[in-house]
Amino acid sequence: MFGPPSLRRPAPSSGRRRTGVLAAVAGLLVSLLAVVPSSPAAAAPSLLSQGRTVTVSSQEGAGTPAAAAVDGDNGTRWSSAFSDPQWIKVDLGTTASVSQIALRWEAAYARSYRIEFSTDDSTWSTAYSTTTGPGGNETLNVSGDARYVRLTGTARATPYGYSLWEFQVFGTTGGDGGPQLPGGGDLGPNVLVFDPSTPGIQAKVDEIFRKQESAQFGTGRYALLFKPGTYNDINAQIGFYTSIAGLGLKPDDTTFNGDVTVDAGWFNGNATQNFWRSAENLALNPVSGTDRWAVSQAAPFRRMHVRGGLNLAPNGYGWASGGYIADSRIDGQVGPYSQQQWYTRDSSIGGWGNGVWNMTFSGVQGAPTQSFPNPPYTTLDTTPVSREKPFLYLDGDAYKVFVPAKRTNARGVSWDGTPQGESIPLSRFYVVKPGATAATINAAVRQGLHLLFTPGIYHVDRPIDIDRANTVVLGLGLATIIPDNGVTAIRVGDVDGVKLAGLLVDAGPQNSEVLVQVGPPGASASHAANPTSVQDVFVRVGGAGAGKATTGMVINSDDTIVDHTWLWRADHGEGVGWETNRADYGLQVNGDNVLATGLFVEHFNKYDVRWSGENGRTIFFQNEKAYDAPNQAAVQNGAVKGYAAYKVDDSVDRHEGWGLGSYCYFNVDPTIRQDHGFEVPVKAGVRFHDLLVVSLGGQGQYNHVINDTGAPTSGTSTVPSNVVAYP
Repeated sequence: MFGPPSLRRPAPSSGRRRTGVLAAVAGLLVSLLAVVPSSPAAAAPSLLSQGRTVTVSSQEGAGTPAAAAVDGDNGTRWSSAFSDPQWIKVDLGTTASVSQIALRWEAAYARSYRIEFSTDDSTWSTAYSTTTGPGGNETLNVSGDARYVRLTGTARATPYGYSLWEFQVFGTTGGDGGPQLPGGGDLGPNVLVFDPSTPGIQAKVDEIFRKQESAQFGTGRYALLFKPGTYNDINAQIGFYTSIAGLGLKPDDTTFNGDVTVDAGWFNGNATQNFWRSAENLALNPVSGTDRWAVSQAAPFRRMHVRGGLNLAPNGYGWASGGYIADSRIDGQVGPYSQQQWYTRDSSIGGWGNGVWNMTFSGVQGAPTQSFPNPPYTTLDTTPVSREKPFLYLDGDAYKVFVPAKRTNARGVSWDGTPQGESIPLSRFYVVKPGATAATINAAVRQGLHLLFTPGIYHVDRPIDIDRANTVVLGLGLATIIPDNGVTAIRVGDVDGVKLAGLLVDAGPQNSEVLVQVGPPGASASHAANPTSVQDVFVRVGGAGAGKATTGMVINSDDTIVDHTWLWRADHGEGVGWETNRADYGLQVNGDNVLATGLFVEHFNKYDVRWSGENGRTIFFQNEKAYDAPNQAAVQNGAVKGYAAYKVDDSVDRHEGWGLGSYCYFNVDPTIRQDHGFEVPVKAGVRFHDLLVVSLGGQGQYNHVINDTGAPTSGTSTVPSNVVAYP
């Protein structure tokens, strides 16, 4: 986003409680759980089952799900119905040589059961069986090849169902056989952790800000983390590639009597380039009563409690170009002032001050009523599906990652009362530090570990493959991944519940066909109950140096949630030019039932967004067409002038969008005309609400808003052309 200032102004368990001897035995078993001994290092098996897709014959209740038996947490369990037979089956994702099974039974165990192997989920062989199972912790030495491993219980030892704290499968795959990677560890030198007694907090925060204030394409990456407590007289100014966060389970656990500030002094009061920073999980008592967060793209404000107002404009009310708030409570009024557009989701606000072009709200208590285009408010009462971003926190002295639960038809913050979700110990994460190779990172995932990227820049020579269900991949301090040789940086399998969050993917000099891919081509599995989510994952092509990619992000998996992304083909910085940082497409969606909340996509050479999957939905879209198109011929799309910013394929029967805007600023050739910002099939199931196109200062013009509907832009006055509903 860039332009002359003159153009920019305006789980709790539900299982049955057991008493007496069974409860006592259960407690004793938990206290005595031991780690399964490993084989000699030369042939050490890996834990293959953790986090994998698991299915069961039955489930006692919502508090004892199947996934709890493979989550690595000895405090969660699966339990079945109170009948025989029952089974639990884990899909290892690939065929492996299985050498050991570890069963960690709760008090309700199996007297008679068998372990079965299959490579195709159809033909099964028995690897082990017993009619005298002892319960407790059982370690079974087995042998055989399997992708699917099933425990079938045929006789219970108690009147209750079968209940497992953990069902663990050990073995090797083609790439395994090396030493086990450790989980946990320190967070590296660029994570600064403070507590209220730390001396010189303000001086250290100021030091980081001086380094990062104007380092738009620099290499520094920082995370400032604050332990629970109260901090007085703090003004944490946040620059590029800096994240600030509290380490409590709730925002109010970590309180600043002070501010977290973003302003634009470094750019003469223009905030349109205040990118790549974040604030999360803090409570603020602003010194003046109002905090200032003057940002544009890729600067999320999540899980914050502002006990006062929030100003989204820079000092002097210079230009600002849009941002994102989620899961936050602002007790006072939010003042956008010169902000051109903004998206707020699942939050609570004391009021909203004004609107310029496009202010969109979903699930926000206190949001202004629907009134687009005057004022330009698009308001949805709830958000259809959401799941908040995972975050690091302290449980006593132990680091954990909290993964909030999925919500449907959400409204307001997720952290009133007891937060719903899963806590994962840091020991179950591979803590990734600069210098780690893609091969090592992939080995950690295969081993069953989640990934926590510490602040830094990571070069990869092969894709980072996330093909294990429920894997969390969390970046701190805008951790940046660069593919060196034209590979895809991150690939996610067609599996349930992967969480990608807090990463910047920067294209390398050799063209990548795709930078981020969610699901393989042809993915078809349903993930409605447990979707993959992509949150604060940003893509950049050029700017920090020459970079190329055919497509920034591809979503093949059904039911994916894309929650706040900025896909940016750079219009300024190093390595910028129509062919120098060529990138034809920003986002390609092939999966069905994909939901985008807070979609920012800018400057791609052809379509910025192309949607080919059914039943897609977008709540808030912000776009600028590529500034640097050399002439009309360069953007001619057959008989159509210009590639639409947002294209829905003719084959699609159902699609819906709310609060969408596209702007043009063809500064190389201001005579270029764009037929429309939005191109969609004319069908009853394809519906759009509250759209606009804007010519920035008359540098190029739109003929229509959507298809052939909507008045053309004209002149140099930067006035939107609006369409309230289509068709």
